[in-house]
Amino acid sequence: MSGHGTPIPMTAGHAGPLTGVAEVPGDKSISHRALILGAMAVGETRITGLLEGEDVLDTAKAMRAFGAEVTRDEDGTWHVHGVGVGGFAEPDQVIDCGNSGTGVRLIMGAMASSPITATFTGDASLTKRPMARVTDPLALFGTRAYGRSGGRLPMTIQGAADPVPVNYTVPVPSAQVKSAVLLAGLNAPGQTVVTEREATRDHTERMLAGFGAEITTEETNEGRVITLTGRPELTPQVIAVPRDPSSAAFPVCAALIVPGSDLLVPGIGLNPTRAGLFTTLREMGADLTYENEREEGGEPVADLRARYSPDMKGITVPAHRAASMIDEYPILCAVAANATGATMMEGVRELRVKESDRIAAMADGLRACGVPVEDGEDWMEVQGLGAGGVPGGAICATHLDHRIAMSFLVLGMAAQQPVSVDDGSPIATSFPIFEPLMAALGATIARTGA
Repeated sequence: MSGHGTPIPMTAGHAGPLTGVAEVPGDKSISHRALILGAMAVGETRITGLLEGEDVLDTAKAMRAFGAEVTRDEDGTWHVHGVGVGGFAEPDQVIDCGNSGTGVRLIMGAMASSPITATFTGDASLTKRPMARVTDPLALFGTRAYGRSGGRLPMTIQGAADPVPVNYTVPVPSAQVKSAVLLAGLNAPGQTVVTEREATRDHTERMLAGFGAEITTEETNEGRVITLTGRPELTPQVIAVPRDPSSAAFPVCAALIVPGSDLLVPGIGLNPTRAGLFTTLREMGADLTYENEREEGGEPVADLRARYSPDMKGITVPAHRAASMIDEYPILCAVAANATGATMMEGVRELRVKESDRIAAMADGLRACGVPVEDGEDWMEVQGLGAGGVPGGAICATHLDHRIAMSFLVLGMAAQQPVSVDDGSPIATSFPIFEPLMAALGATIARTGA
């Protein structure tokens, strides 16, 4: 599958029980950061469990373009020979980040405080996404950005020759913006301070500390205050990437709505800034348990056991939880459609500027499948039809969004009539083994076009 080529229509029909062990790929967020910080360390970083989806592979290519040596062994172990903080070389060619908003924004931050220039582009989805939310704070370091109207790709970033440390309050909950500023702060003298009013995923802070950066986090009345001392010598690491909770969400949620299902999803990262979906599902009455809880590589990890849960009830998902599950609202919609009563999702404005307008995309597709939906600028309400109550039978537009595609395919596994998507090719960006993994568990997904 390719997220950049010919569309691949797919259809998912009513599945038998989903059973077995679902070994999902490595965490996408951690994979991006491991490659970037490995490239900024001095020496060799070794990574196992790296997600080998298109998004992450594009970041690996970018690190090579900036001068790091990035190689892969046959057993899937990756090696990154870094060039040190401030050691990036100027790329010879345009950096194509494909579909990845995380990749492009973090890489912009990593190069922003070095005296080099780089031009970034991406696929049709990424070139529609706003970059000013990152380039505006990077300008405080002395960086300049030249892009299309609306602050969109393609965009050329001219790094700061004499960067200055920055004190910045993130205006919207965004781990990408926070991380870009912290990565830029690595090559600025003195202390860069980032304040976020609402906590977002903290993989960057954890990994920076692991690589030896001097970084502190303090909870204050203004929010979470992160202080980074610039110009450290980062020490290379051995990183075992935990499995991605955002990918795990799809087999987990499928098991909850397909009769008779009982799945084990091992080794899932349960960082509290990422686990909001699982908290929400349990509040709805899902039979979802954590087994073998442990810590790996500084991240909390557990095995998830998910069983068919026909008695789930709709709830209100509070706005303060949005940052910890922002990528999981599309698949939550599929579960909510099979619950009883309304599920209200509040404070989800950020969904409007993801790979697609995810509120509009899910609302349109759910309505086409016979599920009542109401939505506003920063909220969405799905009226559940009870277990097995979704009529289905529609072809849903994915808008080049991998999570929209997988969410509607999961919905089709429990609907009365099959559900199709117009293009499943973007799934390769984050979950390249989605089709064979789900088929091995008992799902029926067919490619319905050339």
